[in-house]
Amino acid sequence: MVKVLKKKTVVKKSTLSKTPKKGRKIVKPVKKLKTKKITKVTKLARSPRNPIIEPRSYSWESQAVLNPAAIYLDGRVHLFYRALGNDGVSRIGYASSSDGINFTERLSCPVYFVENTEEMKKHWPFTTPAHYDIALYASGGGWGGCEDPRTVLIDDTIYMTFNMFNGWDSMRVAVTSIKEKDLLNKKWFWQNFSYLSHEGDRQKNWVLFPEKINGKFAIFHNLDKGDPSHVGITYVNKLDMSETPQGKDAPDPQKLPDHIVAWHKRTRSAASPPIKTKDGWLLLYHAMDKDDGDRYKLGAILLDLKDPQKVLYRAQHPILEPDVWYENDWKPGIIYASGSIVKDGKLFVYYGGGDKRIALATIKLQDLIKSMKENGKVKLEKKYLEFK
Repeated sequence: MVKVLKKKTVVKKSTLSKTPKKGRKIVKPVKKLKTKKITKVTKLARSPRNPIIEPRSYSWESQAVLNPAAIYLDGRVHLFYRALGNDGVSRIGYASSSDGINFTERLSCPVYFVENTEEMKKHWPFTTPAHYDIALYASGGGWGGCEDPRTVLIDDTIYMTFNMFNGWDSMRVAVTSIKEKDLLNKKWFWQNFSYLSHEGDRQKNWVLFPEKINGKFAIFHNLDKGDPSHVGITYVNKLDMSETPQGKDAPDPQKLPDHIVAWHKRTRSAASPPIKTKDGWLLLYHAMDKDDGDRYKLGAILLDLKDPQKVLYRAQHPILEPDVWYENDWKPGIIYASGSIVKDGKLFVYYGGGDKRIALATIKLQDLIKSMKENGKVKLEKKYLEFK
C-alpha cells in the first residue's frame, strides 16, 4: 500500500491580514517616518496691563515716552525713561514700582536733561522757536537732547549711558552717574556727563556691563562685525574717550552689510545691558528678520562669563515681535528693549513700543536660557572676519 503525503501549504506573512482568524483584530503596519528634532519656540509674554506708561499732559513728555532704562534696587524697579516734549527735545523721566508692573510713583518733572545754553546752540534753529513737527520727524528722535538711556549698578554707583543727539550728523554715546543712596533718597545729583564715543563717529547703542571685568569697565559696542560667534567689547580704566574705540574698531552698524545670522539678516544693536547668569552673560539685542526687514525684533545670546566676547548660545528665533497695536500706533514695527531686570527668577523686559509708549514683557529666566541651550552651542570661528 502506497501512503500519499499531502503537500504542506505555506502561508506568506503578507497574507495574514487578508485571512484573519475569526475575532482577530486587524492591525495594519505603520510606516516609520523620519522626524526632525523640534526646538520649542520660547517667547516673552506681554503684560496684560500694557502699555504700562503713556504720555501725559506735561509739556516735556506730552509727545512720547519710550525706551526706558531699568534697575532693581531696595525692593523696587526704577525706570529712567526717555520723554519727548512739545519742543522736540528728549529728557529723562522717572517712575518706580514695587511689583515691576504697576508704576505707582512717577515724577512730574524730568530727573535728567542736558540742554544747557551750549548744547542748545548745537541744534539751533530747530528748537528755536520751540516746535516739534511730527510730519517732518516721523521717528523717535526729536530735535535734540539725551535719548535711550541704559543703567547699571557698579559698586555703589549707578552709571547711565545715553545717546547725545544733536542732529543726524552728530550722534554720540555719553555717560553720567549718580550714587545709589542719592537715587533712593530722590536727590538727583548727577555727575557731569562725559562722551564715550568720538566726535565724527556715529554711535548710539553702547552699553556697560554691570560689573568690572579684570578690574576694568567693559563697554559693549558691536554685536557682529562679520563673525557672529564674537561680539565687540572694549575694556577701559576710565569712562571717557581716552581708551574707547573709533571707526574701524567699532564700526557704525548702519554701515555694515547685511548677512544671515540665525533668524535675522540685519543686526542692529544691543538692547538692555547684559545680565549675569550662571550659564553666561544674557544679552538681548535688536535685529531685523530676513523676510520682514522693516520691523525691529528682539533676539537673545549668551556670552562666556570669563571672555564675554565669545557667543556661547543664540536663540534661533525672535523672542518678541512688534505685533500688537501699541507697538505700531506711532512708528510701526518698533520694539526697543533698553531696560531689563531679574526679579523672583523672572526676567522683566521694559521696552518702547512704536516710539511712543512703554510696555513690559516677561519670561522665567531659566526657561529662556534652557531653550537657548537646546539650540546647541554656537560654533566659534578660528578668526574674525572684518568688513572693510
